[in-house]
Amino acid sequence: MDQLPFSQASENNKAPILEILQATFTTPGLILEIGSGTGQHAEHFARHLPHLTWQPSDRPGFQNVCLPRIEASGLTNIRAPLPLDVTQQPWPIDVADSAFSANTAHIMSWSMVEAMFAGVGRLLQSGGCFCLYGPFNENDDFTSASNARFDAYLKSQDPAMGIRDRAAIERLATQNGLTPSANHTMPANNRLLVFGK
Repeated sequence: MDQLPFSQASENNKAPILEILQATFTTPGLILEIGSGTGQHAEHFARHLPHLTWQPSDRPGFQNVCLPRIEASGLTNIRAPLPLDVTQQPWPIDVADSAFSANTAHIMSWSMVEAMFAGVGRLLQSGGCFCLYGPFNENDDFTSASNARFDAYLKSQDPAMGIRDRAAIERLATQNGLTPSANHTMPANNRLLVFGK
């Protein structure tokens, strides 16, 4: 069998993220993952959270990167991945109970981050939540030297990319009907932010 798509970062962070999701996604429901990539998160979380149905998605043309891993998993609570351009309306999914995204806000342009929050705000029902994982600045400053280096690298690839300030993300969430409810410290200078609907 061909080697399955793999991300070392996803492998490193899936266990600590799962610990938070187990305490957050406690009731059965449909979870939209924005930016599923290799599918390692989708497989791990669906396997350990069998009360959830996991809906992977990624940019059009990239959504099927995760498909070999999902198919190999044999799990019945993962749906086929959707092509999702957050800036295009309507989204290919009308409703979800909650949403999750990892390591996307710093590789999206700010206008795409705005579109993601607007879409999630429309998508979620009352009582749902949005979990967003990644590196975030505090008070417009880096929380570590490694994050500063990472931000410089991102901007060298595309000036529109970069680590976002947590307060700016929280303001954006509030503008879209989402209330900041948790801010979890994670390994490797990352955080997991939770927003309730």
